[in-house]
Amino acid sequence: MGGRLLVGQSGGPTAVINSSLAGVVEAARRSGRFTGLYGARYGIEGVLAEDFLDLEAEPPAIWAALRQTPAAALGACRYKLRPEDLDRILAVFRRHDIRCFIYIGGNDSADTAHRIALASRQAGYDLTVVHVPKTIDNDLPETDHCPGYGSIARFLAATTRDAGRDTEAMHRLDPVKLIEVMGRNAGWVAAATALAKVEERDAPHLICPPERPLDLDWFLGRVEAIVRRLGFAVVVVAETVRDPTGAPLGARLTPADERDAFGHRRHLGPAAVLAAAIRARLGLSARWDRPGTLQRSTMALASPVDLEEAYLVGQQAVTAALQGQTDCMVTLVRLPGPTYGCTTGLAPLARIANREKHLPPEFLAPDGSDVTAAFRAYAGPLIGPPLTPYPRLGARPVPRPGA
Repeated sequence: MGGRLLVGQSGGPTAVINSSLAGVVEAARRSGRFTGLYGARYGIEGVLAEDFLDLEAEPPAIWAALRQTPAAALGACRYKLRPEDLDRILAVFRRHDIRCFIYIGGNDSADTAHRIALASRQAGYDLTVVHVPKTIDNDLPETDHCPGYGSIARFLAATTRDAGRDTEAMHRLDPVKLIEVMGRNAGWVAAATALAKVEERDAPHLICPPERPLDLDWFLGRVEAIVRRLGFAVVVVAETVRDPTGAPLGARLTPADERDAFGHRRHLGPAAVLAAAIRARLGLSARWDRPGTLQRSTMALASPVDLEEAYLVGQQAVTAALQGQTDCMVTLVRLPGPTYGCTTGLAPLARIANREKHLPPEFLAPDGSDVTAAFRAYAGPLIGPPLTPYPRLGARPVPRPGA
């Protein structure tokens, strides 16, 4: 191929994004087909600033260690390209003889990669652009699932189960716990919290994904019924859950002009709103937790399946580029059969950029408050080995004397 390869990372880091970076670097070095290997610091902002690292100068052993390191080793960004940026990017690429650009990221990064591929084609500049999927939201189309999802799913399945045991133990004081999770406009993350649930008393007892509008009266009725039946309730609510009018529950607490670089509205969380309603309307003490960035970045609960697949898509991005594939994203393709297996494919970025894949109806119970067996079959293999089950005491109560 000739020329240099440039790789960048973008968007919210995941526990496995560096595994993809290691896959890119090690595959590129083994190929011997590039005159240099650069890393853009802070994603596309590093390209615009001409801020690169010489990745070939790093000690070879670092890449194996980075596969077990969370966050984005190169630094990430959230930056929406302006039309005038494209000429600047191509000028930087020409100056450094960048002939292959691999961008690791989610929906917005796919758009960035697609626009650069189109601009290079229009300018007649020989550039190969391949996008590597990365998002805990699991909402990229054309791929069975996204690197990063299996790890946040494992984290939240484990911590939701643990929060349930904590609430069960303390239910006389605080009978209701709300857990607010990430996921943007899709319910994949919220649904994953049910993957460690074995029996009725296990958390979560109610899931509120963004695909289903949340009616407050219905919600409060469900919470009250669960507490009456079990003595406590653990509710998982997606951060972008909406009311029946389509308005995010947290919107009333957020300045209307607060948006990120891509124009996505920022919202304060709905868990605080719902906890206040539970206290006011039901007279029940309600606590709420928001794991925040811990849920996407904690390496201690990373899925080994996710780590391996993240490395695989990084490797395959280099393979695709060397085969002349461009303006495309590496996809994960699930193999048929009762035993989980996965391979890779490619999909055009035009079918991915600025699009979202939502949780399908067959993965949700009819009222949207729980997941189905079909979802468990889909997501269960992605989190790796089953979590160790917890026992419960109380099988034989001691009778009162004289009773």
